Amino acid sequence: MITIGVLGLQGAVEEHLNQIKAAGQQAIIVKKPEQLHEIDGLIIPGGESTTMRKLMDRYGFMEPIKTFFEHKKPIFGTCAGMVLAANELNGDEKAYLGLMDISVKRNGFGRQRDSFEAELSIKGLEEPFKAVFIRAPFADGIGEDVEILAVYEENVVAARQEHVLVSAFHPELTGDDRFMQLFIEMVKTSIFKEELKTC
Repeated sequence: MITIGVLGLQGAVEEHLNQIKAAGQQAIIVKKPEQLHEIDGLIIPGGESTTMRKLMDRYGFMEPIKTFFEHKKPIFGTCAGMVLAANELNGDEKAYLGLMDISVKRNGFGRQRDSFEAELSIKGLEEPFKAVFIRAPFADGIGEDVEILAVYEENVVAARQEHVLVSAFHPELTGDDRFMQLFIEMVKTSIFKEELKTC
């Protein structure tokens, strides 16, 4: 069993925890940077990206998360987590964690009242995935090493680059754990590679 942490500063924390547990894995809420040493993968949940950035600064998460990333530990950013993971933000706002070579437009599909659901074709999943978009961003610039996993109206809404996965939608708000399973497999692969190094 692997242990996946959900950054517990703000946002849809419980929903992620429930989906991880439903998938048969161990889940913990990460509220202190030192807890990053206890987990195999990290989820940065949806919420309000500006508020989350301020809280990450206040509680000293910025450098520890970057170190976690540098150690090749898998990270999954949903919605606001996608914004925080980007190398570049559309507009004047400075990017924060810079974990993935993408440019992201915040609230790309509109504000709260413009929230919607859509059937997506996602690379790696055989059947369409019903995605929930709430004040969702999208990627409007993609680096050459980034793998596009899903597109909605010609906008990239899910992508992967090495050990980082992002989605503009909220997979944790559905009863479908297939997208979460993509991340779980990334974590298992990361653990396997580490074990090979120690052999």
